[in-house]
Amino acid sequence: MINELLPTLTPKIAALRRDIHAHPELAFNEKRTAEKVADYLDGLGLEVHRGIARTGVVARLSLGSGKRAIGLRADMDALPLAELNTFPHHSTHAGKMHACGHDGHTAMLLGAAEALSKLRNFDGTVYFIFQPAEEHEGGGRVMVEEGLFERFPMDMVFGLHNWPGMAAGSFGVTEGSVMAGTDRFEIQLTGRGGHAAMPHQAVDVVLAGSALVQAMQSLVSRNTDPLDAAVVSVTRFHAGHADNVLPETAVLGGTVRSLNGELQDALEEGVRRICSGIEATYRVSIDLRYERGYPPTINAPEPCFIAREVARQVAGDAQVRIDLPPSMGAEDFAYMAKVVPACYVWLGNGPGEGGCMLHSPHYDFNDEIIATGIRYWVRLAQRALA
Repeated sequence: MINELLPTLTPKIAALRRDIHAHPELAFNEKRTAEKVADYLDGLGLEVHRGIARTGVVARLSLGSGKRAIGLRADMDALPLAELNTFPHHSTHAGKMHACGHDGHTAMLLGAAEALSKLRNFDGTVYFIFQPAEEHEGGGRVMVEEGLFERFPMDMVFGLHNWPGMAAGSFGVTEGSVMAGTDRFEIQLTGRGGHAAMPHQAVDVVLAGSALVQAMQSLVSRNTDPLDAAVVSVTRFHAGHADNVLPETAVLGGTVRSLNGELQDALEEGVRRICSGIEATYRVSIDLRYERGYPPTINAPEPCFIAREVARQVAGDAQVRIDLPPSMGAEDFAYMAKVVPACYVWLGNGPGEGGCMLHSPHYDFNDEIIATGIRYWVRLAQRALA
């Protein structure tokens, strides 16, 4: 039984987690981390595949005669952030930090792989997916494009993320949208510079840019169903350098987030429409660079039902929430969920006191939830491949 393995397995996995935390690596550069992961899986006797999406690792464990297969996914990369913690396992790489808990995700999945390889009490195939480059670079997309599901066919795929602010060891399992799709834009306006005292001789990009910022807010307030969550934020506006000069150019940038793919399409079209209108109205020329980012992460009914059932077995009914509102953060597990029925759950990391929230320089993964995470993965495999 898994409970008999955990007293010896958990301390080993916690030590491994702290070692990974001390040696953070950024997107597509997780060479040391990937090597440790692959070597650990090799040591368990699993079939290990390296170098998927450059630094990704996939391991296969098949038992019995069952034809069903599932994927369990963890992310490995760190953030370009200077750590402010002083505990012994703080980052040894300047300007890099595991501030999102991917060290814990990786370690817990390795613990589950070891437990399942010893318990050997399921019927089918488990693929352990260790993904690079979740932070901004879309490693999940690259794995899919490189044939993840063709090489390793799966009926369902599951993901997990620690969640500060939720009670340690509790779960959030919600069907439907759980994370937003996120796009980025940069807009350069070009007019005609001139003397600030003679604006009629210039084409004012600051005025045009200000109108553009205000018009963008109408995309949510007047063009989006109030029941659909969306965010359009202009986060940068750079223009000019002197008080008496109307600048020739201005540059704006920001983010667009939404919880379904159709709205994501509509918002992009709206940004383009507004830019065209501002161009005509204010006589400026506009160069819009609109970059589609991660799609929304959508939990499918069947894997969500299984994950919820297992979470209740692991943590108890009172510690499993099915009514958590979606996060407007983004997650590239979404690319996997677009191809294979998927479920992405949140595992409570504790109260997050002292600024210890995701992407904070004070963050640390809570080792007290490692046993819960391993138990969840193991029982999920046993349940899905009963």
